[in-house]
Amino acid sequence: MTSPPPATPSTPPPSPSSAASRRALAAALAAGALGAAAVLVAAGRVWGEGTAALPQGELPVRVTGGEVTGLPSALALVGLAALVAVFAVRRAGRAFVAALLVLCGAGTAAAALSATRGGQGRAALEAEAAGATGLTRGTVEAVSFGAWPHVAALGGVLLLAAGLLALRYGRSWPAMSGRHERAGGSRPGAARRPAPGADRPEDLWKALDRGEDPTAGSGGNRS
Repeated sequence: MTSPPPATPSTPPPSPSSAASRRALAAALAAGALGAAAVLVAAGRVWGEGTAALPQGELPVRVTGGEVTGLPSALALVGLAALVAVFAVRRAGRAFVAALLVLCGAGTAAAALSATRGGQGRAALEAEAAGATGLTRGTVEAVSFGAWPHVAALGGVLLLAAGLLALRYGRSWPAMSGRHERAGGSRPGAARRPAPGADRPEDLWKALDRGEDPTAGSGGNRS
């Protein structure tokens, strides 16, 4: 009668805290990448439109987000770099970089919204009208702004959310440098060194030439 095979120990299920940390890590990476991409794409789109009044008629003018203000794009790039740097530092440095990511996200959203609600958008349209007509200053009427500034602001909110997740769960996230560390601090090539007293290859060949078995005992009787 055969005995049943021994039961193999089952892998313990992940703790709720570690599962939440992994979900937060994935959410932060997705939010940060999507947020930065949304800001950079929106910066190249048309934000404002208007009509320049000229003696000979009307001239439509348009400005992109980058022409209105370059602050959202700059902050989004800094925020994206901060998101990557979160995994390159530890402890206090990680908290500092996460706080920088939060500030970049909040600043991006505020800069995108204030560019259309303040006078920056109209000033950019007037500068565009002046450049198109060759005048010192252009007068623009029927000014309107589309949805792209709000897309940029939404991207800033996503960067802000990524920073908040990094502040809350960043302590348990892995670091890039951990992949390059070796257990026990051993140096490369240390395991390949022969142990003291081990037979060298030339000694084994000499034993074979003498008709001895180098694997028996301590390598056979040597003269």
